Amino acid sequence: MTGKVLSVASECAPLLKTGGLADVVGALPGALGQQGWDMRVLMPAYRSIALPGARALWATDDLFGGPAQVLPLTVDGAQILLLDAPHLFDRPGGPYSVDGADHIDNPERFAALSWAASQIARHGLSDGWQPDILHAHDWQAGLAPAYLAYGGPTGVRSIMTIHNIAFQGIAPAAQLGALRLPAAEFHADALEYYGQISTLKAGLITADAITTVSPTYADELMRPEFGMGMEGVIAARASRLHGILNGVDTDIWNPETDPAIARPYGPRTLKRKADNRAALMQEFGLSDVTGPLAIVVSRLTDQKGIDLILAALPDFIVAGGGLAVLGTGDPALEAALARAAAQFPGRVGLHIGYDEALAHRMFAGGDAVLVPSRFEPCGLTQMYGLRYGTLPVVAATGGLADTVITANAAALDAGSATGITFHPTDALALSQALRRLAGVYADPARWAALQRQAMRQRVDWTTSSAAYATLYRTLLT
Repeated sequence: MTGKVLSVASECAPLLKTGGLADVVGALPGALGQQGWDMRVLMPAYRSIALPGARALWATDDLFGGPAQVLPLTVDGAQILLLDAPHLFDRPGGPYSVDGADHIDNPERFAALSWAASQIARHGLSDGWQPDILHAHDWQAGLAPAYLAYGGPTGVRSIMTIHNIAFQGIAPAAQLGALRLPAAEFHADALEYYGQISTLKAGLITADAITTVSPTYADELMRPEFGMGMEGVIAARASRLHGILNGVDTDIWNPETDPAIARPYGPRTLKRKADNRAALMQEFGLSDVTGPLAIVVSRLTDQKGIDLILAALPDFIVAGGGLAVLGTGDPALEAALARAAAQFPGRVGLHIGYDEALAHRMFAGGDAVLVPSRFEPCGLTQMYGLRYGTLPVVAATGGLADTVITANAAALDAGSATGITFHPTDALALSQALRRLAGVYADPARWAALQRQAMRQRVDWTTSSAAYATLYRTLLT
């Protein structure tokens, strides 16, 4: 059995991306298409996205304060539905904020996205397409399953996917009516969340199934240290919770064909990776790195453990290591990294911002990628590292624990290791992991074998898309 799926999200690569959510939403239509599912993605038509000259497939005169229409667009074979609502999305800044401050009407903006999704799910599009399943992603689409549930019986089933439970879509209780939510549902077992509205909770309590982006993260979410106040909600719906690991696009992330890197290479031509390392060192102004060259491609936040890297850095430098960082985030962490680059000239390089081509060059040229996250629902950077033979050094949490096999003695002897994991998530454990990294790097034959094993690990969407397809079929039977 197959069917039609409406995927609803605030961003989708390559049209707009602020993080891994966009990569996943962009990859799912193709991956599920190979399983026989017809998926379309509904997302806002932000100012940065050129509108297609196509006939509207859905329209309304009043979508939370103004007219709106849905326009079809095909991007890299994926069917995108752009929600054109200028009063909500045609504005400067990013999708969620401008000049560092959230758009004040974010609750209404993404309620509008969810409302449109629910109406399309309930009534279909003018071309006759109507989904069998509504698949909502994160808090921005959390009200879509709620609107569907509160609107009366329908044959459409719904799924809520948690990409990061730290972002919960909080709105004042006074906005209940403005958000078109039933006042009778404002209680602790439904929409009420510590006296406010949480659009994420709305999705969690109304969806027919809940997924999150790795099996370990699914388990962690029922613990207070990871559930971010939602652990009780998750635990109450544990029978409907599924942990399905993300994948990556292995056509885009492929060191054998990557046009962005200095010299293509693969498991059988690993010696060519040295040319990429040399090019990366030159680009970041690095020299005299006799040990492993570590990279960080990340949002610069405490959640990502950037402060732990700073604490462990001096010992790593003494051991011969080097560090190249690409990212943006907390100004205090940006400043601390800049001070580290000044303290260790030629050994630490920093690029504040984001550059997709540079990220590819970093994965090709680095020896290791550091991901010491305090929590990590799935993580994609460690998968890119595996793909490029750039060994992940990761905290043993969430999807990091699910994707990296640590290089202990037994795993090394068995030829199954793919990187290094550490626990607990603190500076001491990271320092110990970096010493282990340097120790393996000092043995060229073992290091090369570890790289090849990492590159052989499957990180594409084959297994995960099959798991989604199975879940979809289960909901429809």
